[in-house]
Amino acid sequence: MSPFALPSRLLMGPGPSNIHPRVREALSAPVLGHLDPLVLAMLAEIQDRLRAQFGTANPLTLAVSGTGSAGIESCLQGLIEPGDRVVVEVRGFFGARMAEMSVRAGGEVTRVETPWGEPADLDRLRAACHTVQPRIVAAVHAETSTGVGLPLGEVAAIAREVDSELVIDCVTSLGGMPVEVDRQGIAAAASCTQKCLGAPPGLAPVTLSPRAEARLAARRRPVPFYFDLPLIARYWSGDHAYHHTIAVNLIYALREALVLAAEEGAPARHARHGRHGIALAAGLEALGLEILAPVEHRLPMLTAVRVPPQVADEAAVRRHLLTAFNLEIGGGLGELKGKIWRVGLMGETSRMSHVVMLLTALGQVLGVAPEGIGAAIGAAGSHVEAAAPSGEGARTGS
Repeated sequence: MSPFALPSRLLMGPGPSNIHPRVREALSAPVLGHLDPLVLAMLAEIQDRLRAQFGTANPLTLAVSGTGSAGIESCLQGLIEPGDRVVVEVRGFFGARMAEMSVRAGGEVTRVETPWGEPADLDRLRAACHTVQPRIVAAVHAETSTGVGLPLGEVAAIAREVDSELVIDCVTSLGGMPVEVDRQGIAAAASCTQKCLGAPPGLAPVTLSPRAEARLAARRRPVPFYFDLPLIARYWSGDHAYHHTIAVNLIYALREALVLAAEEGAPARHARHGRHGIALAAGLEALGLEILAPVEHRLPMLTAVRVPPQVADEAAVRRHLLTAFNLEIGGGLGELKGKIWRVGLMGETSRMSHVVMLLTALGQVLGVAPEGIGAAIGAAGSHVEAAAPSGEGARTGS
């Protein structure tokens, strides 16, 4: 591979997603110092725009340097002290990761486990919370390993019943479906930039309620320095005290991605992800494939599809899509490795033209007859037409 001679791929895996040309242009802007007044002004703007995405007025809203896991760990490390009781709802790889992070933070962790691909068992979660009386309840809003969503309002209500702080992984959901931190009473939420927000990887938006922020200030022992949110907040919006050298070009890109999201508007953006997720699932089923998640719990931006029995090497299918079509999809994680494909429609990638391309390419790789591929595309298109506002469904990029 020659230096910088990289292909332009269609990224339809679990992340990262493709970015808009304006975001790419922002990335290439001149590097400024991390204390430059223009950069500091941009940080303040980003905080306001992130509050809009999270649905919050929380003062402590910023982007941690690192990917989504860094944001989640900063929240858990900050809110959990050794000996604190923690209940974690686990129904996939990333719920299990939250449980492991909670253990490493010193928490006494109770895992409420559900088989991967099934929705959360809210009765068992409620019973565990009433028995354990945890300080923290942690859950994944959009489980990226399975394509199964969480009924966030019901989980938030359970946390309130036992006066627990609710910590949410919204890595895959933010920007693609409502999170509504303030309305749900969420104590802390963490996401990433490279999925539905439509920016490159490398930053992790987080927000903490004033009550959670007070818990940080009252800690008996300090957290690891790099994850010290009050110190990071000083750089973002206090006296701009140095904590670390932030990646300013990622800041430029995130700012532009958030501007694009505001121009589209949250309701339209969420509806776009919803339409295309439904269309993709309909097309995949028309190809004869089975979706892992129950229909009423499916995520719009991430679809997990079972590898059909006739495919002996699922990784070979993914390699063929990459080399022949420049199209990337993801494989399974953990106990679903080799058993599913994960198809993402996030941010700029969530376009009907991309749904058509995926169905066409996957159908060809699987040996589906042209008329079968056409039927799958027709099934997907009919769902977009049914879900789109008047006149919208006919647009290729709708």
